[in-house]
Amino acid sequence: MRKVLAAREEDRATFYGTFERVGTKNGWEGRQEHTILLRDICDQAGKRVCDHLWFNLTKAFALLNLYPGETVIFDARVKAYKKGYFGRRLEIYKPAEIDYKLSHPTRVRKVGP
Repeated sequence: MRKVLAAREEDRATFYGTFERVGTKNGWEGRQEHTILLRDICDQAGKRVCDHLWFNLTKAFALLNLYPGETVIFDARVKAYKKGYFGRRLEIYKPAEIDYKLSHPTRVRKVGP
């Protein structure tokens, strides 16, 4: 669990992180959705809030034309979500737990040139 984010649940603030790579996930009806991985997420004061987060590759992120190692700054709200396995296969069962994410990133921009 991301304890630093848990203490700030529902707060909207400015965060920044380092772009690492693009990925994919299975979306609705099996469609592939693109994602991005940001590492070392910090708040505006420079306090590290989590080691990594995955975000959907939204239009705002795509327009930045990011390269690995570039810093991205954005506003987002801290939200709780359930994670775990919710299927019926007992051999891969993992109990659900509450974790925290940064939701609805806005004002996305690159730091530097």
